[in-house]
Amino acid sequence: MPQFPSDLPFYSLMNGPTPLQEMPRLRAALSEQGANCPRLFVKRDDMTGLAGGGNKTRKLEYLIGDALAQGADTIVTAGAIQSNHVRQTAAAAANAGLKVHAILFDTVDGYQDPAYRTSGNLLLDKILGAKIRIEPKDADAIAVFKEVLDAIKADGGTPYVVPVGGSNAVGSTAYAAVFLEIEEQAATQGLALDRIVHATGSLGTQSGLLAGRALAGSRTRVDGISVARPTRDALIDEVLEIANATAKRIGAGRVNDADVLVDFRYLGEGYGLPTKDMVSAVELVARTEGILLDPVYTGKAMAGMIALIKSGEISPDETIVFLHTGGMPGLFAYPSQFGNG
Repeated sequence: MPQFPSDLPFYSLMNGPTPLQEMPRLRAALSEQGANCPRLFVKRDDMTGLAGGGNKTRKLEYLIGDALAQGADTIVTAGAIQSNHVRQTAAAAANAGLKVHAILFDTVDGYQDPAYRTSGNLLLDKILGAKIRIEPKDADAIAVFKEVLDAIKADGGTPYVVPVGGSNAVGSTAYAAVFLEIEEQAATQGLALDRIVHATGSLGTQSGLLAGRALAGSRTRVDGISVARPTRDALIDEVLEIANATAKRIGAGRVNDADVLVDFRYLGEGYGLPTKDMVSAVELVARTEGILLDPVYTGKAMAGMIALIKSGEISPDETIVFLHTGGMPGLFAYPSQFGNG
């Protein structure tokens, strides 16, 4: 295994690697539906443990470590109203003895279930002690951030900005390490992996995985299913910027345009807006494997992976890892979508 840098600022928020588990019952169910289904595994980063778990916990180990190293006492971050990232950031800050200010943008104004604005991650943010400010989706984010930061400084605080999704080179370092973790677990189980499939939203997870792939010199594909951006033009420059900044940070080679694989067919009408295929995928995985996906990220990514299997775009000869990035609390914000079938 390649050497991963051990001298980067770090604050521990979880114990040990998360499991890499096979999903035989999901495979059998898809086969019964007529699919030529490959072996399916799931990387359980929903089990990172911090306040409901999820992939942001990993990123926050590096981001909180960096904040503490810089002498910060207050974390400022942002996300959608049902942001998994904000929930985990609030928990990480509490664990580290830091204050947290969360700017929530109402980006999913096309979804009107009342629970979306009262339950799920938003409820947990409040329980975890985040100071919350809600803004319309078209608010001037730069101006809002400046106002919040200026107020913290005026009160004598020292703020540290964590970007949306923790998606910068500091946070994405975590998923470079996860790529190596997955490959090591696969080797221990005697598996030769063909691809890792995951939801790509704020782009930090995909960028980190690609940097880790470059460090490992691996041929395993990293396939993103877009849950936020509608076209390649809307994300390619940002992915490459974050991925290569991360690669430089860990001593890896360059990530190129051709390495960035994203499928945009399963987004539906937009970020956070439910699709029938997402609902079907969430319920199928729950009822075959007892694993809860979420309605915004992993549900759409799983729907995409299932469609790729059924179409033959994923070969039955492959071995696939689905990266479960968490988000289960978001299910409580979408109660009207589930349990009808």
